[in-house]
Amino acid sequence: MNYLRRILWRSLACVPLMLVGGHVAIADDHDYDALVELFEEWREFERPPLQEGAPDYTAETFDARHGEFLELRERLHAFDLDAWSVEQQVDWHLVRAEMNGYDFNYRVLMPWARDPAYYQSIWLYKSDVPAHEGPTHHAVTELWAYEFPLTSDEEQRLIGDLSVIPPLMRQAQQNLTGNARELWIAGIRNIEDQRGALDDLAATDGLGEPLRAAIADAQTATDELIAWLYEEAESKDGPSGIGRDNYTWYAQNVHLVPLTWEDEVRLLKRELDRAWASLRLEEHRNRNLPPLVAASTPEEYDALADRSATYFIDWLRDEEIVTVADYFDPALRARLGEFVPEETRNFFWIAAHYDPTPLYTHFYHWFELARMENEPHDSPIRRDALLYNIFDSRNEGTATGVEEMFMHAGLYDHNPRVREIVWIMLAQRAARGLGSLYAHANEMTMEEAGGVHVEWTPRGWMATEEELLKFEQHLYLRQPGYGTSYVTGKYLLERTLADYAKLLEERGEPFTLREFFDHLNSIDSIPIALGRWQMTGLDDEMALISAPD
Repeated sequence: MNYLRRILWRSLACVPLMLVGGHVAIADDHDYDALVELFEEWREFERPPLQEGAPDYTAETFDARHGEFLELRERLHAFDLDAWSVEQQVDWHLVRAEMNGYDFNYRVLMPWARDPAYYQSIWLYKSDVPAHEGPTHHAVTELWAYEFPLTSDEEQRLIGDLSVIPPLMRQAQQNLTGNARELWIAGIRNIEDQRGALDDLAATDGLGEPLRAAIADAQTATDELIAWLYEEAESKDGPSGIGRDNYTWYAQNVHLVPLTWEDEVRLLKRELDRAWASLRLEEHRNRNLPPLVAASTPEEYDALADRSATYFIDWLRDEEIVTVADYFDPALRARLGEFVPEETRNFFWIAAHYDPTPLYTHFYHWFELARMENEPHDSPIRRDALLYNIFDSRNEGTATGVEEMFMHAGLYDHNPRVREIVWIMLAQRAARGLGSLYAHANEMTMEEAGGVHVEWTPRGWMATEEELLKFEQHLYLRQPGYGTSYVTGKYLLERTLADYAKLLEERGEPFTLREFFDHLNSIDSIPIALGRWQMTGLDDEMALISAPD
């Protein structure tokens, strides 16, 4: 990209945009409208056809539809982007990333064939990111979204949701032909969790007989799949990681992270070292201060949580960190948590019982989800969750990044001991991500990756809760790049802030943190590398995330 063109793109990124026909444009948006139409066709195609009322993930159906996919991708690459604004080109790259994700799943990841957890159909909680973490099939039952006792209409809707489970459980026994042993063994637990959720649902009072019959059918089908998975497990002996080269291709071409596997190893090692060293320096600085004392009763925790939430929201507003919308406070207060007995606290709730504010900064997630609901983006391509967890560097990276950014901006000046928690949380995320990298390179088992996670988390805070450890390492083996996205996204966010501030300085314009975060928020939940391009006009990372398909 020559210098003059780069300057042009920078200027376009700052030009007020017109809205034509509801779509973002700077002039004639005919081509952009065609992109939106292609996007809508693509999203319709991406949802598989049905077999016996359940999504069809059979190999025959994938193969039969592959020609149609190639035609869609060819149409995408036929666009001439030279006259498009940076914002419009960013949207094009989002569609390309999703198509690359589909292609990678078809060629390499194949969750429907390698990953029993893909068939988990009951979800009891709302994700704190735009979509569920990890590969998820297209017809899950979001049980958390139902309000009991059910209305007649809602009971019929739930019957319809549950009716997908029996044919899908049968189809899983046909589709699961992979040999990824660790994914197989760990995935059985997900289906067993589904059985437990169905049992709890069956114990609910006031359900009609048709709904109880649908639950019973789902229970039987789930039992049959579990039994089959255990029988087949004995023959599974293959690796579960996708390998270094596949990992790099996926990171750069699907999640649009401009790093290689080797780059990520170096970065996470550096952040792990920095977190440990900074923690020890922080402890020395605070050596004459009284230690933090954990809440020991429900009343103490509730008072601490309320005080922390109030302080955090007020600080964001008073210190001009970000424009605090009306939905910030209720979004946070819905997630304050509750008292957990000391012997059953996992890593995050150990930290929260000392002071939940660092965790609440990570709950920037919920501000972003509330923004998507209350202020949907003008672009249809950005309005809803990106497929294949492509949002991870943005959402997990920002949530992790602001933990440290807000600390440096003065959030804990009144209570320096809390800064220690921030460094412990960063060390934990770097350690678990590092383990996941070695697992994907098939240089460590999932259990050995968990060992890195435990050993390098300060104060033994990961040694107390086996279930969280299993959940996280399993998720990261299922979803390449997710385990590292907290730290890689944080790094990319810091780089974006640095470049943004430097460009303003070169123009003689003042930098304000609120303007930076407001600008970032307006771009929405897209990969940080694309956000950086749109915010600064800098296109140097595009060579890596624009490689030929």
